[in-house]
Amino acid sequence: MTKNLVIVESPSKSKTIEKYLGNEYKVVSSKGHIRDLATTGKYGLGIDVDNDFKTSYIPIAGKKKIITELKKNVKESNKVFLATDPDREGEAISWHLKDALGIKENDYERVLFHEITKNKVIEAFKNPRKIDYNLVKSQETRRILDRIIGFRLSKLMQSKTGGKSAGRVQSVALKLIVDREREIQNFKSEEYWSIDAIFNEFEATLFNYKNKEIKISNEEEAKNILSKLDNKFIVSSISEKEKLKKAKPPFITSTLQQDSSNKLNFNAKKTMSLAQKLYEGIDIGSDTVGLITYMRTDSIRLSDDYVNEAYKYINDVYGKEYVGYIKKAKKKENVQDAHEAIRPTSVFRTPEKMKPYLTNDLYKLYELIYYRTLASLMADAKVNSTSVILDNNDYQFRATGQVLIYDGYLKVYKEFEKSEDKALPVLKANDNLTANSIEKEQHFTQPPSRYTEAKLIKEMEDLGIGRPSTYATVIDTLKERDYVKLEDKKFIPTEIGIETTDKLQEFFSDIINVEYTANMETDLDKIADEKQDYIKVLHNFYDSFEPLVKKAFSEMEKKSPEETGDACPECGSPLVIRNGKYGEFIACSNYPNCKYIKKEEKEVKEITKCPKCNGMIVEKVSKKGKVFYGCNNYPKCKVATWDIPTGDTCPKCNELLVNHNGTIKCSSCDYVQNNN
Repeated sequence: MTKNLVIVESPSKSKTIEKYLGNEYKVVSSKGHIRDLATTGKYGLGIDVDNDFKTSYIPIAGKKKIITELKKNVKESNKVFLATDPDREGEAISWHLKDALGIKENDYERVLFHEITKNKVIEAFKNPRKIDYNLVKSQETRRILDRIIGFRLSKLMQSKTGGKSAGRVQSVALKLIVDREREIQNFKSEEYWSIDAIFNEFEATLFNYKNKEIKISNEEEAKNILSKLDNKFIVSSISEKEKLKKAKPPFITSTLQQDSSNKLNFNAKKTMSLAQKLYEGIDIGSDTVGLITYMRTDSIRLSDDYVNEAYKYINDVYGKEYVGYIKKAKKKENVQDAHEAIRPTSVFRTPEKMKPYLTNDLYKLYELIYYRTLASLMADAKVNSTSVILDNNDYQFRATGQVLIYDGYLKVYKEFEKSEDKALPVLKANDNLTANSIEKEQHFTQPPSRYTEAKLIKEMEDLGIGRPSTYATVIDTLKERDYVKLEDKKFIPTEIGIETTDKLQEFFSDIINVEYTANMETDLDKIADEKQDYIKVLHNFYDSFEPLVKKAFSEMEKKSPEETGDACPECGSPLVIRNGKYGEFIACSNYPNCKYIKKEEKEVKEITKCPKCNGMIVEKVSKKGKVFYGCNNYPKCKVATWDIPTGDTCPKCNELLVNHNGTIKCSSCDYVQNNN
């Protein structure tokens, strides 16, 4: 029977959705992108920069089989529904599928799931649309920019420095880390002193002299002040004020990554991986359901349906007085309001009810998302704030206290947001108090702290660098390229990270900077909104960028390779450490006149004797990095196996016996050892 074909990105999502749609639909997965830019043409960009940036796409490695299978499914289907993720990247994947699979304009619909629940999925199929080509052009422009900058600058860094790569967002993020490190190195600490009066129930700190701010720069000044004080104080004023403590808005991608790092100790990559699983669907008994809405968003908006459901839930469970209001954030530039904040798909699926179906890490993240969303719709907490001013010979001391008088949203969020009471005793104006002691203490101003992952994400978001959905990838790349290292969960730039930044700033300071990168994000948004021509954006960029690249290739000083201290055995020139496609290697410094390369001496792990020759079966590594076992007399002897040889031979054919997932079997025939 001919079915309607639904194409999604994730295999796990396809299983969930197929359950909802029934027998008339076949749901398959593209497993993400199926095509990417080729590496042919000028500079290997896969982009014709001389012909309005015309692109050439090829199947991603390993995806040809998937494309063939998808084409077959398309031919056998009545209608195709492209149901990739509801963002620019997902829109681009839908376009690539349509184009690569030869789907005609009248034979497809585009459907979007912001949450994977049965009602919302069925509703999405009732409201399909066509591909939004403005979103596609915006994504493609981003990809072209990233390819040009990445390829051209990475090649430059590899040829001139010890750096491995550079990128439009990556290099700006690295610059933030390097700049912060230099701030710390150049910071000059200043001495200052504080004076505190210690009472039985509280402490007060000196802040004024004759109602003017006082600054104590050294111990001599502190001693001079102490000499003018006694232990008798008068309460000169008391002020009490009721303050509202407001809940934060629901999570967006960046704030989820920040809070997950600070409160759960999950890095951005792990957070997004867990959120993806919660979004795509969890088996809860006989049902499979997505527990949260789409996790790539920068909008704090919540749907009316969810808000109404949550208000009723809060009223029924906690009481009418706990029902709050929708929190509004200041309007930020570059915010895409295409979908909601990250929230639970149902307020009734509490973390406690879902706990039996979730791993420990999934539960922790779901609990954080659930209660952050619920708290955002609850009443403000109320605190009573008290400030007391004490006078001692014209020197004013201040003591402050704060007491929670109504918990409001903290009823559900107190585990994630500390609110400690600090009560002051009951005092009246003109009361006389006696201090137990008055103490001076030396302090020094501190340099700015290094970025943690959470702080770096917040800084990038505040500055408008990149997109929250890319932050995890950017941070991962900086680590993988050895541009940064982590110490006490804080980023420290490596020597090569600093060198790469300095070289890029020497030649590309007009492009690799915060303002230019943020403005580029604005241009991409304008392309998506059909307010900017993408060809014009690309020309404006490339016409200024390419001359800088050529100048850098010509004028950037090349870093001399590090000498090993040994001489080349063939020509006597110094041996040096060079960087290649597969990492560092040792070669002659007299290249290309001398092409000597030192062979890497690897320890050979012998397993057992080869049953076919006098050789040994040794541990080897394939080109893809997978361990296998083969004869050291290859290619004369081609005995090889993926499984670990036991050291014995098969009683039937005399070939190797191997351990295959706990079962002893022959590597050649059908013999299986009976352990009984």
